[in-house]
Amino acid sequence: MKTDSSAITVDRVSPLANGTLLAALGVVAFSFSFPATAWALDGFGPWSSAGVRGTVAALLAVVALLATRAPLPARADWPALAVVAGGCAIGFPLLTTLALRTSSTAHSAVVIGALPMATAVISALLTGRRPSKPFWAAAGAGAVAVLAFTLSQNHGRPTVADLFLFGALLICAAGYAEGGRLSGHLPGWQVIAWGVVLAAPVNLVVAGWALTQEPVHLTAKALAGMAYIAAVSQFGGFVLWYRGMGLIGVARASQLQLAQPLLTLVWAVLLLGEELSPAVPVTAVVVLACIVVTQRSRTA
Repeated sequence: MKTDSSAITVDRVSPLANGTLLAALGVVAFSFSFPATAWALDGFGPWSSAGVRGTVAALLAVVALLATRAPLPARADWPALAVVAGGCAIGFPLLTTLALRTSSTAHSAVVIGALPMATAVISALLTGRRPSKPFWAAAGAGAVAVLAFTLSQNHGRPTVADLFLFGALLICAAGYAEGGRLSGHLPGWQVIAWGVVLAAPVNLVVAGWALTQEPVHLTAKALAGMAYIAAVSQFGGFVLWYRGMGLIGVARASQLQLAQPLLTLVWAVLLLGEELSPAVPVTAVVVLACIVVTQRSRTA
């Protein structure tokens, strides 16, 4: 009996541990996205950057789907995949890139600070599940801490880019929620693969038009940034992220993303030379504590 009980315990714990690890790796991958986008903007215009990244990601996804002979998704899954495509493969990349033209990486991280709460709310509305009160309390506290920190970097002054960031927040949260739901019965990498393929026609048109309208300077920094946001931010990171969400649930996985703005700010200092306030370690402790609580809270 002991052996059977231990085996059952391991089976129950392993998906949670594996899902948490995969989602956390996805967060780390995404945390480089804003700095990499800033690098891409060193040589590409905002529309060119968004269109090219989506087109390259689609090519990688097509290769992966053909190499594995992945079957077509069920007809019932296509509406949700369209939300993933519109939110994660078209809207969010374009709107955040436009925002980064006039906003610092630190200020743009505001959208990431609010994204977990938005994702959890949309997921609850879509699935009918309601996270517990401790979950909401910890998630709310973490979101407030991150928002207060990132806003303090610009002395709380809103910018023109806030409209882009707010729109990006809403549509990406919907894409995350639908992608996480699909990952419950589809391999996570196929969810984002089909999403970027579905978005390919739009991104291809945007890239074709923008490359003739915006100046392009193929610097090493621009090419490195473009390579990252296309291969990792738009595809590889989502493979990890959706797989993690499929194992531990959208609400819990989304709270790991509370750490993403802080990671982004670290990379902003190291890669872009931006300055951070002394509030970084205090906010880091608060956010990590909130993540621990949300991971331990059960959903009703």
